[in-house]
Amino acid sequence: MVASPLPVEIAVQDAAGTRIALEAGAARIELCQALGLGGLTPSLGLVEAAVAAARDAGAAGFVHVLVRPRGGGFVYDADELDTVLRDIRAVVAAGADGVVVGALTDAGALDLDAIARFVDAAGDADVTVHRAVDASGDPLGSVAALAAEGRGVRRVLTSGGAPDCRAGLGVLAEMTAIAAGRLEIMAGGGVKIDDIAALVGAGVDAVHLSARGRALRGGASGPGGGVDGFDETDAVLAEAAVAAARAVPPATPLG
Repeated sequence: MVASPLPVEIAVQDAAGTRIALEAGAARIELCQALGLGGLTPSLGLVEAAVAAARDAGAAGFVHVLVRPRGGGFVYDADELDTVLRDIRAVVAAGADGVVVGALTDAGALDLDAIARFVDAAGDADVTVHRAVDASGDPLGSVAALAAEGRGVRRVLTSGGAPDCRAGLGVLAEMTAIAAGRLEIMAGGGVKIDDIAALVGAGVDAVHLSARGRALRGGASGPGGGVDGFDETDAVLAEAAVAAARAVPPATPLG
């Protein structure tokens, strides 16, 4: 299927989710694991499977891999930063079209030095900075810094510094004005199908959602196996998100 005029990115956690996103007409995926923790770096085997599925479908620029070494905050020590750099190189070598990364300083500012290292490690692959921007002390200033010429970042995934995109709508509009086309603003964080028209009105360049359902197949997890069931990509939600993005004409940003 042809991707929607407003790009829709779907966060997926397995090969089945990758295929669902492809069939729904999503522009790309954010490939990760452990969305319940906010998302962590997926296995190389999963990256390879997603890359193969996108290649077979003729979907260029489709696989963007979250590289995040652990749950919790985004202030990383030297070992964690080294792991991120190694993982970036590994997933790009496995065929990923882009990486999704972020880091903060102890003071709560966006860690531009770390991000510059991430960009360098990614080479020609796209770089998206994730919602570490929303956890920073100055989300608008963070976007301005990333939009500065020569940063090498393609887009920012953000809720406008708010718990979800609905609450952050006004700031998202300000972010699009600050970016001024130098940086894509992708709205993510609690996005529902009914929010997409308002997000288009705010002028964002793309929307991001997980389109998650819950699967109970696979049997009981047993002692030590965690909770029963797991997340899976809901094909109906994925298709509805793409359809909603197609149905809303581009609008003049609010800001």
